[in-house]
Amino acid sequence: MAIWNPWHGCRKISPGCANCYVYRRDGSVGKDASVVAKTGDYDLPLRRDRRGEYKLTAGQGAVFTCMTSDFFLEEADGWRPGCWDMIRTRRDLRFYIITKRIERFAQCVPPDWGDGWEHVTVCSTCEDQERTDRRLPVLLELPIRHRQVVSEPMLGAIDMEKYLATGLIEHVTCGGESGPGARPCDFRWIREVRRECIRRGVPFTFKQTGAVFVKDGRTYRIDRKDQMSQARKSGMSYVPGTGSADAIAYRLPERADLFARLRRSEFRSRFHLSAKDRAYVSEKGIAAIRGQAAEIVEKRLGAENPENDGKQTPMRGHPVFVAQHATACCCRACLEKWHHIPAGKALTAAERDYVADVLTDWIERETAGKA
Repeated sequence: MAIWNPWHGCRKISPGCANCYVYRRDGSVGKDASVVAKTGDYDLPLRRDRRGEYKLTAGQGAVFTCMTSDFFLEEADGWRPGCWDMIRTRRDLRFYIITKRIERFAQCVPPDWGDGWEHVTVCSTCEDQERTDRRLPVLLELPIRHRQVVSEPMLGAIDMEKYLATGLIEHVTCGGESGPGARPCDFRWIREVRRECIRRGVPFTFKQTGAVFVKDGRTYRIDRKDQMSQARKSGMSYVPGTGSADAIAYRLPERADLFARLRRSEFRSRFHLSAKDRAYVSEKGIAAIRGQAAEIVEKRLGAENPENDGKQTPMRGHPVFVAQHATACCCRACLEKWHHIPAGKALTAAERDYVADVLTDWIERETAGKA
C-alpha cells in the first residue's frame, strides 16, 4: 500500500479520537497535532522519477489518503479541490479515504463527481453504536461507488446489520485501540460484527487486538508488536466463499459440561418436549429421530452462511426443533457461542454428526426425565 498525506493535523471530534496516534506521536516531539498544515507531499500523486514515470504506481496497491488528518476537515477546504484534480488525473490508482466527517462529504466533492468515481473508496469510521447510527445512514445515502466501514478503535458492542443488509457496504474492519491509555476491546464485540458480516455476505477483517484485549472474561495486555499478528492468528477475518474460517482452531465442549451449562441457562432450560413430541419419538424410535436430526442439521445449519440464519429454527413442530433450542444448536451464532464451532464455515461431516448426536442425546435424556 502507499500513503499520501497532503496535509497534517486534525481536530478531535468523537470518542475514537481521544487517544489519537497522531497526537501521541506529534506530542512526543513537541509538535501540536491540532495545527493543520499542508505537507511537502501535497502533490505526491503527480510526482515523477528521473525516467519521467510516476512515483506512485498501481503495483503499490491502494493509496491510503490523509492518514494523519481527515480528508474532509474544514481547515483543508482550500486545498481539497487540488487533491480531487490529482485523483481525477490518476485514474490508474485506487484511492482509499477514511473519514470521521462523512456528513461533510456532499459539500466537498467536485462538480463532476456524479454517482462516484470507480477508483475511489470512501470509508466511514464508527467506534460505537452512537457513531454507527449517526454516520452509516449518511454513508449509504451518498453517491459513492465503493463504501467501507472501519470500527477502530472499537469501543463497545455494535449492531450494524441493518446497514450491511442494504448490500452497499463492501467491507468491514474492526480492531482494538493501541498505545498508552488504550481502552479495552472485547472479543465478543468483534465476533458479533463478524457474524453480522457473514450473514450478509460482507468481507470482514479483524485488524488488531489493541493493547487491552478482553476474551472469555479475562483481560490481556498485548504488546504493540503482537497486536496485529494475534488478530491474524485468530482466523476471524472472513472472505465469503473462500473457506477462510476452516483454519480456525477450536475445541468442542465436554458433553457433561455442556449439559450442565444448558441446565443453568434460564432460556435453554425452559425447553421441554410436549406430550405430542414424546409420542412421536416413541412411535418413530430414537434411530429414526437421529436420522431426522442429521437431515435438519445439514439443511438448516450446514452451509457457510445458512439462509435466514438466526431465524431458521421453529420453536415447535418437531422434537428436533425443540432440542435445537434447548441445546443451543438452533443457529450458527449459538453453535459458535456454546459449542465453539466457528461461524463462516461449512460444517464438516464430523461437525454435523456432533450436532446430531447432541440433539439426540438431549432428546433421549428428556424422554428419560434426565435432561
